[in-house]
Amino acid sequence: MDEKNIEFLKRLRETFRIEAAEHIRTISAGLMDLEKNPSREKLAELIESIFREAHSLKGAARSVDSKDVESVCQPLESVFSALKRREIELSPAMFDLFHRAVNIIEQLISSTHEERTPADRSNVRELIRQLVEATQGAMPQGVPKEPGEVEKTATGKNTPDTSASSADQHNARMQTADKQINVETVRIPAARLDSILLQAEEMILVKMAAGQRVAELKKIDRTLASWKMASAKWQEKLSVPETRCDEIMPALNETSLNTLQSHVAAVSRTSEQDLYNLTRMVNDHLESMKQVMLLPVATLTEAFPKIVRDLARDQNKDVDLVIGGAEIEIDKRILEEMKDPFIHLLRNCIDHSIKKPEERDSLNKTPKGIINLIFKIKDCRQLEILVSDDGEGIDTSQVREAVIKAGLMTRYATEKLSEPEILSFIFKSGITTSPIITDISGRGLGLAIVREKAEKLGGTVSVQTQAGVGTTFSLMVPLTLATFRGVLVRVDKHVFVLPTLNVERVKMISREEIRTVENQEMIRLNGQILSLVRLGDTLELSADNNATTDKISVVVIVSGDTRIAFQVDEIIDEQQVLVKGLGRQLSRVRNIAGATVLGTGRVVPILNVPDLMKSAVRLAATVRPADTVKKATAKTGRILVAEDSITSRTLIKNILETAGFKVSTAVDGLDAFTQARSYKFDLVVSDVDMPRISGFELTNKIRNDKKLGELPVVLVTALESREDRERGIEVGANAYIVKSSFDQSNLLEVIKQLI
Repeated sequence: MDEKNIEFLKRLRETFRIEAAEHIRTISAGLMDLEKNPSREKLAELIESIFREAHSLKGAARSVDSKDVESVCQPLESVFSALKRREIELSPAMFDLFHRAVNIIEQLISSTHEERTPADRSNVRELIRQLVEATQGAMPQGVPKEPGEVEKTATGKNTPDTSASSADQHNARMQTADKQINVETVRIPAARLDSILLQAEEMILVKMAAGQRVAELKKIDRTLASWKMASAKWQEKLSVPETRCDEIMPALNETSLNTLQSHVAAVSRTSEQDLYNLTRMVNDHLESMKQVMLLPVATLTEAFPKIVRDLARDQNKDVDLVIGGAEIEIDKRILEEMKDPFIHLLRNCIDHSIKKPEERDSLNKTPKGIINLIFKIKDCRQLEILVSDDGEGIDTSQVREAVIKAGLMTRYATEKLSEPEILSFIFKSGITTSPIITDISGRGLGLAIVREKAEKLGGTVSVQTQAGVGTTFSLMVPLTLATFRGVLVRVDKHVFVLPTLNVERVKMISREEIRTVENQEMIRLNGQILSLVRLGDTLELSADNNATTDKISVVVIVSGDTRIAFQVDEIIDEQQVLVKGLGRQLSRVRNIAGATVLGTGRVVPILNVPDLMKSAVRLAATVRPADTVKKATAKTGRILVAEDSITSRTLIKNILETAGFKVSTAVDGLDAFTQARSYKFDLVVSDVDMPRISGFELTNKIRNDKKLGELPVVLVTALESREDRERGIEVGANAYIVKSSFDQSNLLEVIKQLI
């Protein structure tokens, strides 16, 4: 065969693979629907559809001389022909046979004849025999359900070992499923391509206009060049005494200047119009290309029912997958990135949450478990994905034990964590509640991969669970990747981009609005208490200046349920940005998601919001350097300490006096308020739970007093609930320190900031 024919056959076989994949997807989907006991009319319709797909696949295989595929499709077609004529009836064993036939066809299509082992060919022959017997209404007994499974003889002994382990079988099925989910080759509606062609034709006009502008600018350049030459001659004549100006500057008259100005103005106007037209065309073209890149979620999910079926049957479970919103279209690149996370989540639901039919029955649940995979568009910019099951839920006590076993926290520390905080550990690598490692789960990697992939896309993942009811994983990802709106901010000399999607608001606030709670700065916005973190500190940047102003710029960032206010030096602008990857060498840089190029040519990093939030939380948890405490001790001033406990009062008094402050004490809130009105103090340190007047009431009275209204108040208390902290800020406290985390560095650092 000559080289031309070989190349043609190669292209033909590639076309066959694409066509065969579509036939296989339709057959698989039809089989899944058949297993749901459809109505009589729907049953006949599904059988007819699968029959036609098998027939078409057989014909396509014959056209590329794929005899193995053709030999399997022929008896499969015959079985469905017999079902159409109602000569045979469907049975559970028959469904197993059909799914096995689909798996083997996929393996045959994805491999060459030379790559197939004797065991592979033996499996094909055995499958064909079973299909032929099924056509006659008989299902052979004791035959392997999956390729490579050991067949037993009547004596109970294994036949010659052409088998693979159960893990190998499972991996083979997953590889087959992976190929079935491939979204690299897609069909694009002709209407979308027509619009792109029209836009490309319109760009010819832009090209012609750009050529005209170049010609006009060259004309202006020639005029300026001639003036430059004349200027050189004028310089020579200026050296001659008594030379008249009108003799040396004949070309530089008002008429020539007006003409040049007119040319420049005309070019400026037409260039502005060109820019407007070009901007419109680029935006339209970009939008059309985005539409081309959009694929329905069904492209990804159509193989999931079969994956769920295979995973469930591996564990003798019965699970049904319900998919909603599969018609929603999202960026093809996001579909590719989310393929593995979805499979990991489905595995997690089946392996960890949903029990076997007999166990579910004992818990008053239906024998068949349900997994819901729902897609929803949120705010026209984000896709919300919910993966929920009706299983047993996640046992937080087991997660707690896994965290302790992994050495991440002590038992005492885990007991202080709330349920959502404990659940967040399931997304850490190495954390698993599985008692054993299997081919499906137990390594503690699946959910870590889910979070990593979601965050790589600029999304988030969270989980909710209820014992005995089930578990829901929620993922939020963008609908498109190529471009997005971004807020440009400056920190010292550095410029960064924050995705507008994660920016709740930007605001200028006065420094007086900043409060301190447990050595952490806080601000109140729209009735909410938010942590305030310096973006430069979060990114570990060294500032070149320590300039302070009365007003500061704040950007409130949202990621999932977390909100943090970041202080920046300047909020520059909000604009559309084009995302550029960092390359393989910098595939994972903490806090950085990519980069973009501004109109000035400057390359600016795009910040990774989930990373940024984690870094901010870590920063807030760190202890301030010891030298800042030393600086605090250099402060002097008069402080009033209100505390009804003599022990606590003495302790705080000693700490402050050692640091160089003059200290007066009060035994309760009323005593403190009386002293504050009688003497001048620079700051008040008060307990909350005191007789006569509490610390909250004392603070409120100070704020409402014309004389004392600006006096700083620090509350030091054992009350550590979120409600108590918020109440402290509501009444006007400048800082709120919980005694369980109290140390002298906390107190002195806060006082340093307030005095």
